[in-house]
Amino acid sequence: MYKLIDGKKISQEIKDELKVKVSDLKAQGKNICLAVIQVGNDPASSVYVGNKKKACAYIGIESLAYELPEETSQEELLALVKKLNEDDKVNGILVQLQLPKHIDEEMVIQTIAPEKDVDGFNEKNVGALCVGSKGYVSCTPLGIIQLLKRSGVEIEGKNCVVIGRSNIVGKPMSLLLLRENGTVTICHSRTQNIKEITKQADILVVAVGKPKFVDESFVKEGAVVIDVGIHRNENNKLCGDVDFDRVAPHTSAITPVPGGVGPMTIAMLMSNCVSSVE
Repeated sequence: MYKLIDGKKISQEIKDELKVKVSDLKAQGKNICLAVIQVGNDPASSVYVGNKKKACAYIGIESLAYELPEETSQEELLALVKKLNEDDKVNGILVQLQLPKHIDEEMVIQTIAPEKDVDGFNEKNVGALCVGSKGYVSCTPLGIIQLLKRSGVEIEGKNCVVIGRSNIVGKPMSLLLLRENGTVTICHSRTQNIKEITKQADILVVAVGKPKFVDESFVKEGAVVIDVGIHRNENNKLCGDVDFDRVAPHTSAITPVPGGVGPMTIAMLMSNCVSSVE
């Protein structure tokens, strides 16, 4: 029988721990402030931003919300980011992606000061992860490491396979597993004989962006499977990159969608905000 890795429960534990830390920091006269910028009113982005504000309120972090119209120019957005970079009261800056097409996303990310880049997307923070020095780490991969550790999954010495090579999940995920002494393979759209590789995995992380892409033919008996994807199926129900019903019986542990990786992303964003002060 497989174990269901409960991201809601684990993320709540982390938020409760952070709440105590924030209270202690406030007692020392240290406040934490996160600035959240949203351009346009994409419904999914609005839900994410709302969840981030709720998490801030629960933990005791002040949040500044900048809700900008869709037609905001790149120059106006960059000017706001630079102003927040220089504001000593602001510890973290988060620009909600995706941005409208007329704005260069990469330029905006690289304009955020590395020490305030709590999303961990700035080149300096990514470089720090590569060489093993201190910096912010992308929240989703960081959350997955916490899911594994707090569920008693040993990473050291294990065969770890990551499907997906995005800058936000796939690449940092592989580096974090390496940091935990896993043996790491990255698969992607050009990988040949992908199932032969994934069937070697003790830990399989799926971040491919295709609904129910992974079925039981990808998975070794008793593997731990982490599903990063989130989609709506033909019945408008949420599903992941993994065909849960077919894969779960073959695993020792698996994350559900929803309620697996998703809640951890916001918990780790809060963790990054707290470490900005610590």
